[in-house]
Amino acid sequence: MHTAYISHPDCLLHEMGACHPERPARLKAIEDELAASGLIAKLERHVAPLATVEQLERIHTPEYIASLDAKAPSNGMAYLDPDTAMNPHSLKAAYRAAGAVILATDLVIGKIVKNAFCGIRPPGHHAERDRAMGFCLFNNIAAGIAHAIQAHGLERVAVVDFDVHHGNGTEDIFRDDPRVMMVSTFQHPFYPYSGIAGRSERMINIPLATGSDGEKFRAAASEFWLPSLIKFKPQMLFISAGFDAHRDDDLASLNLQETDFAWVTERMKEIAHQYAQDRIVSALEGGYALPALGRSVAAHLKVLSDP
Repeated sequence: MHTAYISHPDCLLHEMGACHPERPARLKAIEDELAASGLIAKLERHVAPLATVEQLERIHTPEYIASLDAKAPSNGMAYLDPDTAMNPHSLKAAYRAAGAVILATDLVIGKIVKNAFCGIRPPGHHAERDRAMGFCLFNNIAAGIAHAIQAHGLERVAVVDFDVHHGNGTEDIFRDDPRVMMVSTFQHPFYPYSGIAGRSERMINIPLATGSDGEKFRAAASEFWLPSLIKFKPQMLFISAGFDAHRDDDLASLNLQETDFAWVTERMKEIAHQYAQDRIVSALEGGYALPALGRSVAAHLKVLSDP
């Protein structure tokens, strides 16, 4: 079986302004690197469907979903917060992004593919149950997790988040759900200034100080993530794959490299092999230095697609 790569041209149409760092060129940089590295030939391409309102209501309130529909502009830009906006194509792209992770969940659980990566935007892990923020409209990874639980009957699902920002939205949605474990690292103190309060046996949030490098990241994952995941024995792993902790990314101040993203992907493959029938779904979150983003995603996908 192959690794699936799931995206849609609609994800390129979402724009939040000429100077906004979360821009269509991110997906183009990934595609270019996958082509240059030859990895593209090892991936099975799939087109992201639109998530349904019913699927999104598993993780967002009906009022919130309706509010995005009402605010979507027919022209120009509609701002949801100072950093998060919609153009006329954004809402459809957001439905595609959530739909990609839901499709990936079906493909992996159905053993149609070995694992899956969703090359999507807008990202999702800051979107709370009833609030858009941090470039995010719908919580894409949460949509996949909820689908695995409610449509496929899984009882223990883990999400791994190595974005430089804490995935406050994912925690908001699953904090009180005993079926979901979240393990994460993030720069602290840093946007969205969360992740410290409310930590628990299922919310394994490990802050990293400004300037932390791969050695400190690997130590945190080894000391805190791995024992927690082994104890939890997840039946499936989801990855919020943000690459903005890379040392070349100017939006933050951690110093990870491509080798660190490959290392953590290897560790997650080991956990998935031991407990989760190798089931992994990964979805793009942050990463704004385009060459570094392309190389980092390629390193992540090389590990996922290797036998």
